[in-house]
Amino acid sequence: MLTWSDVRGQDGVGDVPFAASVSGGEPGPPGPDATAAQRSTAPLLAVCAGYFMVILDVTIINVAVPVVGRELSASLTGIQWITDGYTLVFAGFLMTGGALGDRLGNRRVFCAGVVVFTLASAACASAPGTAFLVVARLVEGLGAALIVPGSLALLQQAYPAPAARSRAFGLWGSMAGVAASAGPLLGGLLVSTVGWRWVFLINLPVGAICLFLTLRHVAPSPRRADRALDWPAQCAVVAAVALLTTALNEAGRRGWSDPAVLAALGLAVLAGAAFVVREWLARRPALPLRLLRSRTMSGAAAIGLLFNFGFYGMVFTASLYFQHQRGFSALETGLALFPAVAMTMFASVLSGRLSHRTGDRPLVVTGMLLGALGLAGWAAAGVDPAYALLVAPMMAAGFGTSFALTGSTATVMGSAPAAYAGAASGLFNTTRQIGSATGVALGGSLLATSSDYGTGLRVSMGIGALAYLTAAALAWRCVPAKEDAGGA
Repeated sequence: MLTWSDVRGQDGVGDVPFAASVSGGEPGPPGPDATAAQRSTAPLLAVCAGYFMVILDVTIINVAVPVVGRELSASLTGIQWITDGYTLVFAGFLMTGGALGDRLGNRRVFCAGVVVFTLASAACASAPGTAFLVVARLVEGLGAALIVPGSLALLQQAYPAPAARSRAFGLWGSMAGVAASAGPLLGGLLVSTVGWRWVFLINLPVGAICLFLTLRHVAPSPRRADRALDWPAQCAVVAAVALLTTALNEAGRRGWSDPAVLAALGLAVLAGAAFVVREWLARRPALPLRLLRSRTMSGAAAIGLLFNFGFYGMVFTASLYFQHQRGFSALETGLALFPAVAMTMFASVLSGRLSHRTGDRPLVVTGMLLGALGLAGWAAAGVDPAYALLVAPMMAAGFGTSFALTGSTATVMGSAPAAYAGAASGLFNTTRQIGSATGVALGGSLLATSSDYGTGLRVSMGIGALAYLTAAALAWRCVPAKEDAGGA
């Protein structure tokens, strides 16, 4: 029997002229005109650099944490907080980051997040003890929550033309898969050569370049001082996501029927209900319920939850399977997962180019069906199949997830008014983080409670395939066809 310690380890935003979208923005130099913005890749590089280091920090620490625990004499609880504290704060404050961006200007909040994240990374690298490192990781998670919602809003602002915007969303989406899958590979390389502190130090040059490119090439965003922050609603969201994330993390260690896990899940539901009631009563809600009632937005957000559940569940369980069942090193595990990584970049570029011709629905449906086929193929490959038999399933899952992400991202952002771009991005990324946490927690539970890794992994892959199929059905119903979206 495996133990848990073994497995821890419709408003047409895009049609608003670019000049109008930045009027009344933050003080600063005037931004480039719309034509120049479409040609320039600098805004895309700036935003994607920030998003890449945020997602990289979710997975790169998994390889380093055993070494960190030994060098800092960390307890098991301390090690868990080093890994989970970042994810908990990141997921909990995404909606707050989006609301702050809508009120204060998305570029301003994005840059503040980059500064916080970079300084916190430096603090992590210089941590003298476990407590200091845990606090620095919590602050790092807060910086990440400020970066991610603004990243989508800034891309929508910088690339208003539908074709250019789709390509930008495609590359943005590929950063998640590349960063998540490259984390173990890069982490293993750094830990085995220059030491675990470089897992955090690597963020410093990336953060500096991201900040420079953003201030130099991304136009100021509009500020809406009349949009008061709805603090009761924000607190309810933070409580709901934090409780849910904690319950999912603890479920793998305690079991799903443990009273503490059930209590946390119940409180998370109550906090979510309190958020809905508050938004219904508020004069200026953080996210109007008419947007939540939109089949397009809510459906695309649910799709994001489902494909993150399937993809990150696959990456997590496959990583543990390769290391514990096959005896791969961290570096070898990263190389073994590379087929999925390679496909994410290719698929994002292809989907970004196709979306203007086909619309988003065919891309999302096709991507989810491919993802389902990949995970089902892995589940059907047997208990201990040859690695060659797993390459095609990994490629299909990576390709399908990235192929669908472009269309679902464009669907969410296209269904939100310009004034709520940050909040819509926050909602979408919050649901995706919940999907990731659920996929990892369920995969860990299945591995921990199964008699062997092969059985637990096959069950996990089968459940992931069902999640992809459900997402495909939702996409067919909720993602607009090309004619419904006005050809965008």
